[in-house]
Amino acid sequence: MSDKSSSRPSGFDRRAFMAGAAGSVLVPMTARAAAQDANAPVAQDPSLPVEVTLRVNGKDKHLRLDARTTVLDALREHLKLTGSKKGCDHGQCGACTVLIDDRRVVSCLTLAVAVEGQEITTIEGLATDDRLHPMQQAFIDNDAFQCGYCTPGQIMSAVACVKEGHAGNEADIREYMSGNICRCAAYPNIVAAVKQAAPEIMRG
Repeated sequence: MSDKSSSRPSGFDRRAFMAGAAGSVLVPMTARAAAQDANAPVAQDPSLPVEVTLRVNGKDKHLRLDARTTVLDALREHLKLTGSKKGCDHGQCGACTVLIDDRRVVSCLTLAVAVEGQEITTIEGLATDDRLHPMQQAFIDNDAFQCGYCTPGQIMSAVACVKEGHAGNEADIREYMSGNICRCAAYPNIVAAVKQAAPEIMRG
């Protein structure tokens, strides 16, 4: 005669035990992770505007910008200084060239927040009162532009070229102005303009 009690399931459930043990381990781990996350610094959303002060043509300009705004877009879209042109928007044509602390920079590839406190000079800041900058006058005298779209960048780059000491001869001028493209091919006249303006800029 068989013992019916031996066919009854045991009071110990192995699966339930394993599930309970795993849960008891996960609960404190989850709690610790939550506590760590609560104390971790929250990353700022890059799309949120930031306060920035740009010094442009000798004046401080206080702006509220997307942190990803370039110097070119800050100048054109926020400050309405449209002399600097957006050509390729890839830093290859030179139409957007400005001076930052007297260094020529392609402003379409430079973040505005990265140049806070530095002196930005645009084509609008070259003339003094009613007197054109020597390079501006030289471009007019030598007919160094046709459509005029690249001209502001050409002039800003030419000023830097002279100040860098690279305007001693025509070969150097061509080499150190090669980053600025003129689709109208006014290059001989541009070289002549740089040669004309160089002595006065160096004296000044």
